[in-house]
Amino acid sequence: MLAQRTLKSLTRAVGVGLHSGERVELTLRPAPPDTGIVFRRIDLPEPVDIPVGALAVTDTRLASTLSAGDAKVRTVEHLMSACAGLGLDNLYIDITAEEVPILDGSASSFVYLLQSAGIEVQQAPKKFLRVRRPVEVREGEGDQLKWARLAPHHGFTLSFEIDFQHPAVDSTGQQVTFDMGSGRYSRDIARARTFAFSKDVEMMRAHGLALGGGLDNAIVMDDTKVLNADGLRYAEEFAKHKILDAIGDLYCVGKPMLGAYSAFRSGHALNNRLLRELLAQQDAWDIVSFADERQAPAGFAQLARAW
Repeated sequence: MLAQRTLKSLTRAVGVGLHSGERVELTLRPAPPDTGIVFRRIDLPEPVDIPVGALAVTDTRLASTLSAGDAKVRTVEHLMSACAGLGLDNLYIDITAEEVPILDGSASSFVYLLQSAGIEVQQAPKKFLRVRRPVEVREGEGDQLKWARLAPHHGFTLSFEIDFQHPAVDSTGQQVTFDMGSGRYSRDIARARTFAFSKDVEMMRAHGLALGGGLDNAIVMDDTKVLNADGLRYAEEFAKHKILDAIGDLYCVGKPMLGAYSAFRSGHALNNRLLRELLAQQDAWDIVSFADERQAPAGFAQLARAW
């Protein structure tokens, strides 16, 4: 049986929110089978659980935000990407503020935290959301065109193309394809950092955003070059970060996915629209498990490798 996974022990992190600049503490705890991933706002007068789900995503401006009633948790995509990359199905995440800490701007710190706690295999079948027929969403035309698509595939692959028309980005690979079954998420994707233009950072700060952002947790560019003294971590770091984000956004459906994702200039909003469109078409997906691990896609039965 291909089984569900949780943590062996709890682990903690402290950081600041990218946009709020507020100090925040995370406690990541094991959860029973079929719990899913549940954020818990423990800073509120009465703690509130916010289960992860595509329909729980209520804001996609600059990040993905989950809500339950009036309670919110913002900027969940990097942590969700790490959970997907390590194949974690069940997890409680206690959080002391409204925004997940940005840490180093990638998913690598979350991967380290989760792996340091250990992965526990549970006595329950892992449930996948399997794409049965293509679903696509599009926005804009010509130079403004964006699209994202899911198609049937026995595994989980992602292909993303960016188009920023900036000297620093043009000199890198702007199209990346990644196979989750390769076991190389931690090494090839997780370290890709979020990125921004210095003029946009100044404008966001004037509007009370990006208050926790800086060169230690983002790639920052002026009109011609990358400003970070240590340069890029990957030759295709910009496109790889968009893959990282997409993995986290798609994992907000609440289950690991079997399908092929492809996108052009997509982002948090279009990724969530794609999930909602998929779920609305009930003949386009089903839920499957694998009683025999040999029937599962290649690479999915192995625990994720460390770096």
